[in-house]
Amino acid sequence: MAYAIFKSGGKQYRASQGDFVEVDKLDAEIGGTLTFSEVLFVGEGSDFKTGSDASGLSVTAEVVAQIKGPKVIAYKYRRRKGYHRTVGHRRKLTRVKITGIGA
Repeated sequence: MAYAIFKSGGKQYRASQGDFVEVDKLDAEIGGTLTFSEVLFVGEGSDFKTGSDASGLSVTAEVVAQIKGPKVIAYKYRRRKGYHRTVGHRRKLTRVKITGIGA
């Protein structure tokens, strides 16, 4: 089964055709298509392409949903000082379905 490693938002993701991947929020409509042109690696069995061999390849995906990630809590505490703070956030994500890997 062919898979690719592509870059989006400063992070790298590994995906095969039909996979659902959650990337940092992208400005796209639900049902629209995205093309990730920054492909770092493409592999299928023992055959693989990397570097300049993968420069012309791209990964296409369909936008499934705009969602929020799980809640992340950061608790700050200084012992013996009476100081504690709870801060947290939820990342905004775009869920995409990989529809194709190729030129």
